[in-house]
Amino acid sequence: MINRILQKTTMGIAAGGLFTFIALTMIKFTHIESTVDVIWLYMFASLILGVYFGLSSFIFEIEAWSPLKQTIIHFLLTIGGFFLIAIPIGWIPLRFDTITVGIIIFSVIYMLNWTSFYFYYKKVADKMNKQLHTNK
Repeated sequence: MINRILQKTTMGIAAGGLFTFIALTMIKFTHIESTVDVIWLYMFASLILGVYFGLSSFIFEIEAWSPLKQTIIHFLLTIGGFFLIAIPIGWIPLRFDTITVGIIIFSVIYMLNWTSFYFYYKKVADKMNKQLHTNK
């Protein structure tokens, strides 16, 4: 179990680092000025979110829950965690319109990720089932 936690934490840190790199690249090429303090804060928040999102994927391993229940609880926990970090550090200003847009963008990205993972794991399951049937 500790190995799985470390694996998910490492994957989360890697994802957070990737998103930070993408954001820094956009900042560099749009010539936006920023301080080291702000960049450090944003990178730290990104890494924390990566770890949080990585560990929250354990929800999908609770076999007693239906996939719908897993997805709803995971979505609510991840969007809640995201906004608990994004609003205080200034990624999303505390205004109705920006929070609404943030919820929409988060939801669309979540749905795209969920759909991608769904089809990936469906393909893996189909391949495994096919191999089982050919080995009989």
